[in-house]
Amino acid sequence: MKEFTYKICDEVGIHARPAGILVKKAGEFQSEIKIIKGEKEADLKRLFAVMGLSVKKDDLVRVTVSGEDEEKAVAEIETFFKNNL
Repeated sequence: MKEFTYKICDEVGIHARPAGILVKKAGEFQSEIKIIKGEKEADLKRLFAVMGLSVKKDDLVRVTVSGEDEEKAVAEIETFFKNNL
């Protein structure tokens, strides 16, 4: 399992547009990908689950990736966070 923690910098947090792109990106991988905020976690491949976390600016989230393509998945998802959120 691979993981990273990220502090959200975007003024409006993970809102609909980047969440949709993020879910689509996560769907490219076979691995199980979770996003965790506090005590809540969501499947990063499910838009409504991600939106249900209500991630705002300055929130810390942890992303975990487990599966056969976890190396590539964690690298690409982390890059997406750094460039878009």
